[in-house]
Amino acid sequence: MKKVELLAPAGSYEKAKIAFLYGADAVYSGTSSLSLRTRADMKDDDLENTIKYAHSIGKKVYVTLNIFAWDDKYDEIIEMAKKLEELKPDGIIVADGGVIEVLKEYAPSVAINVSTQANIVSLHSANFWYKNGAKRMIMAREMNKEQLKYIMENKPEGMEVEIFIHGAICFAFSGRCFLSDFLSCRSANLGDCAQSCRWSYNLYAEEKNNPGELMPIETSEYGTSIFSSKDLCLIKELPEIIDMGVDSLKIEGRLKTEYYLASVIGTYRNAIDDYEKDPQNYDYTKYLKELEKVKTRGLTTFYFNDRNNKDIQEYGGRQYNEKYEFGAKVVEYREDKSIIEIKNKLNVGDTLEIIIPYQLEPIEFKINKLWDIETKEEIEAISPGVKGQQVLISLPIKCEKDWIIRRKKWFWGRRQKSLLTVNR
Repeated sequence: MKKVELLAPAGSYEKAKIAFLYGADAVYSGTSSLSLRTRADMKDDDLENTIKYAHSIGKKVYVTLNIFAWDDKYDEIIEMAKKLEELKPDGIIVADGGVIEVLKEYAPSVAINVSTQANIVSLHSANFWYKNGAKRMIMAREMNKEQLKYIMENKPEGMEVEIFIHGAICFAFSGRCFLSDFLSCRSANLGDCAQSCRWSYNLYAEEKNNPGELMPIETSEYGTSIFSSKDLCLIKELPEIIDMGVDSLKIEGRLKTEYYLASVIGTYRNAIDDYEKDPQNYDYTKYLKELEKVKTRGLTTFYFNDRNNKDIQEYGGRQYNEKYEFGAKVVEYREDKSIIEIKNKLNVGDTLEIIIPYQLEPIEFKINKLWDIETKEEIEAISPGVKGQQVLISLPIKCEKDWIIRRKKWFWGRRQKSLLTVNR
């Protein structure tokens, strides 16, 4: 069985290290202005450090350069291409044919991966890009398993195939969305998507016979997210995807937290390894249980199993699961009082879970005592405050630096409402 690559998002150098710690074989990242995540924290120096660090531990980095570029962007693209030729990432993710031409001239030694934004849904399209210098095809998320299997069985020997297996799905076809630009003047094509398809809306209808009178259409007390897709999750389908010979399994989420990365990457890492060791006894339910602890909009297989699947939209107006949140990150383990960096408020009595790399089941424990890191005095609670807020705590097991700790929440909050008016 060919070893499949687990590919994870890295919005910053720190997030890249977390991704590798929890089992990613490779990460994808990019600079803010030329990839589809303007608000990611990866700066040029961070990108260089990420590539160097990854290669030092035998891992890979793919750089995203996947905007559809206007002419005034090409000077910047050329300079980035020259820089990437020096940095030597393991591939560059591209959607625009013009950008590919630039890379072939200015970064000829770096492999080209065609982005899902290019909407590859056929063998003919994949072959076109392959003949024009691309090595890897990142397939459109709208493909079903029969279409994917056909491509895997008939593609050229040297062509690699990558698919998304987990994360957010854009409302528009493979992310080609104009709603964000229309509502908030933030272009999704230029990486600044406001994710307006996932806002919660109040929906009103105007009767023809009563112009100007708006009647509210209530879905729930929280409004409705009429556009928002559930999150993709192919944990059940993982065995057949691996058996097809897919080269890389991709997790979405460069803007997600370190907690999200640890939970999702760690779960898929364990699932892949377990299946490769013992394919006959693969049980997806235990992995799904862990994935459901992570904040999602609900989970769906999208079109992978059924092109007529109707269970892909989240209309409820609130998150599917908010029972857990990012609690803390281990700074230094000590037998008596360890140092952790808190991410959300912690209280004595809270239930925490330590997410352990390469181990599916977390270690649960309750906070019995907290100590102020400066005064060493006992405290009842602590809030994050400034970035990097630390506290002393007794941990039930020996932990390594950067291990992630999640907190079980006591309540669930409401999401922000917005207004949508329609006529009928």
